[in-house]
Amino acid sequence: MAILVLVRHGESQWNLENRFTGWTDIPLSERGRKEAEEAGQKLKDYRFEAAYTSVLVRAIDTLSIILEATGQKDLPIFKDQALNERHYGDLQGLNKDDIRDKFGAEQLKLWRRSYDVRPPGGESLADTAARVLPYWDRNIFPRIRKGEDLLVVAHGNSLRALVMHLDHLSKEEVVELNIPTGVPRRYVFNQQGEIASREYL
Repeated sequence: MAILVLVRHGESQWNLENRFTGWTDIPLSERGRKEAEEAGQKLKDYRFEAAYTSVLVRAIDTLSIILEATGQKDLPIFKDQALNERHYGDLQGLNKDDIRDKFGAEQLKLWRRSYDVRPPGGESLADTAARVLPYWDRNIFPRIRKGEDLLVVAHGNSLRALVMHLDHLSKEEVVELNIPTGVPRRYVFNQQGEIASREYL
C-alpha cells in the first residue's frame, strides 16, 4: 500500500483579488497561510518519504508550512516547473470579473475550465497535462509502485490535470472539477499500483 496526498497551495494574494495568476510569482495571503497550517494539522500523523512542488513561491511556502506543522522539515523536496500552474498568457494579472464583463461568462468558463481551449497566449489544461503527466510517470508514480508515501503540493490546474488522469475523468467531466485551496486529497494505492480509495481529508 502507498499513500499519495495532493494539496493545492493556500489562497494567494491574487486569488484573494480574483485575478488570473498563472506563472506570476505571487505570495500567499494571510488566509492562505492559515489554510496551509490547517492542511499541516490534518497531515501531522502522516510520514512521507518525499515531497514534490512547483517552482512558484505560493506552492513552495504552502509545502514549507505543512512540513513545519507535521515535523518533517528535513523531508527531501523536489521542485519542478512541470508542476507549475497553467500559464494564463495575456490574462495573467487581470481580474476575472472584468474578463467576464468584456468577453462573457461562457468564454471565461472556457478559458478557465475547459480541457483544450487556450486563453490568448497561454496554455490549455491539455497543454498543462502534457508536462504534468510525463513528470508523474517518470518521477512520482514509480515511487508509489514501490510503496512509498508521497506529498505533492501544486496548483489548481496542474492538480486538475493529475486528478483527471487518476480519476479517469472525461474532457466534459473535468470542466466541473475544482480543486479547493489547502484541502488535502488522499489516494491509497494497492500493491499493483491501482487506486484503492480516494477522499478529501
